[in-house]
Amino acid sequence: MQTHPDVVVVGAGIAGLSAAALLAKAGLGVHLLEAHHQSGGCAGTFRRGPYTFDVGATQVAGLEPGGSHRRLLEHFQLPLPAATPLDPACVVDLGDGRPPVRIWRDPARWATEREQQFPGSGRFWQLCAALHQANWAFAGRDPVLPPRSPWDLAQLLPTLRPANLASGLLITATVADLLMLTGCGGDPRLRRFLDLQLRLYSQEPADRTAALYGATVLAMGQEPQGLWHLESSMQVLSQQLEQALAAAGGQLRLGHRVTQLERTGEGWVVHGEQPQPFALAATDVVLALPVQSLPDLLPGQLPGGYQRRLASLPDPSGAVVFYGAVDRSLLQSDCPAHLQLDWDEPGSLFVSVSREGDGRAPAGQATVIASVFTPARPWFALSRQAYGQAKAEALAGIQRGLQRQLGIAPNQWRHGELATPRGFARWTGRPFGFVGGLGQHPSRFGPFGLASRTPLPGLWLCGDSIHPGEGTAGVALSALMACRQLLARRGQVLTLGTAAEFGR
Repeated sequence: MQTHPDVVVVGAGIAGLSAAALLAKAGLGVHLLEAHHQSGGCAGTFRRGPYTFDVGATQVAGLEPGGSHRRLLEHFQLPLPAATPLDPACVVDLGDGRPPVRIWRDPARWATEREQQFPGSGRFWQLCAALHQANWAFAGRDPVLPPRSPWDLAQLLPTLRPANLASGLLITATVADLLMLTGCGGDPRLRRFLDLQLRLYSQEPADRTAALYGATVLAMGQEPQGLWHLESSMQVLSQQLEQALAAAGGQLRLGHRVTQLERTGEGWVVHGEQPQPFALAATDVVLALPVQSLPDLLPGQLPGGYQRRLASLPDPSGAVVFYGAVDRSLLQSDCPAHLQLDWDEPGSLFVSVSREGDGRAPAGQATVIASVFTPARPWFALSRQAYGQAKAEALAGIQRGLQRQLGIAPNQWRHGELATPRGFARWTGRPFGFVGGLGQHPSRFGPFGLASRTPLPGLWLCGDSIHPGEGTAGVALSALMACRQLLARRGQVLTLGTAAEFGR
């Protein structure tokens, strides 16, 4: 076993796995350390009897030609995972007695649907489409954002086009501002729909989601992009990246919890436990953990301004998640894979239903995962009794919502359990069980966000706290960006096929 790797990557979620595999393929000695007994992080899985449940993420973007996952897998010469396009991507019930909104994969069909659901909103959607097209082409040219060095700036400038400069005029605007600009701000039903959808992908409502970010995530369900349902489980993504890492000679070391990073004159020493204490020296460290982990991992080592910036960041959300299993005969024959319900208590439900034969449940049964955002920290201040009561109330509220949405009574579940931020903290190791990344407010988006290049030489960041944000496709791009910067510092160039090479 190599005792002094070139790079230690901390955290084996999709971002950490992608970074480790890219660096190993580039010829560096890489150790990937993960505290848990499996990789995948929030895109991992767990089993309960015959059922396989996706921990957090339940849908995937980036498998289309030029998409981030597809580019990485082709770079590693690995096949695409078996996946089914989601059509509709989601069915959104606004709870107002009107037919739910079906987000169709076909752009023309989706245009017809949204005009029926939100008459007169065409100007808003046309503006979003124009911004999305400029954003997507820009992202496919692999910009470095935000730039923190002359090299970063040299990578950013050639990726800019007139369309990007024009859309840059809206860099501080929100999605709610786009509604007002297009004369659509007076439609409360449209606003409610946008708030629900954006909360899923940006952790913010329309009046707090950056316009340029929101325009893209609102278009992700349609071709030529689209969302996908993976066969077997979300774990197949991490398994493929594990294969790429092993093929390139990198090492994945599970059960290795990192407790401190120490800057030395020659690089870094990574301290941790397995459960025995260990210390691993490396020239570079890539941290694929939430940025909220940095103060504890680097006590007394962060520059004052940087530490204050981290302290000023608002908390990401936590989640309460119901994992259930049910006879498929209780579901409607056309039940979509993903649904969203505007629900008061405990909050808006995002529901994922397994497909027959996808490996998550026995024949004739289905797994159902229902998640609700919640402030994370309060769950950790509860007494044992209060915690049990809060869990019971959340479970009852979610089951009432599922009965309203799917027609399943509480006594009809074959299996049911509830996870809270406490459980997510134990499972993922994320502080307070935070899910997703930083909310995509204009003040934290793009050039105003946290950079993958930190003030400490040889320390790099990737994951859902770094541009371009949360989701498996987004964190894969953040890993690519960090690896390009790290390798450039060593005089190496990392190139993948770009989105432009696939016709975009």
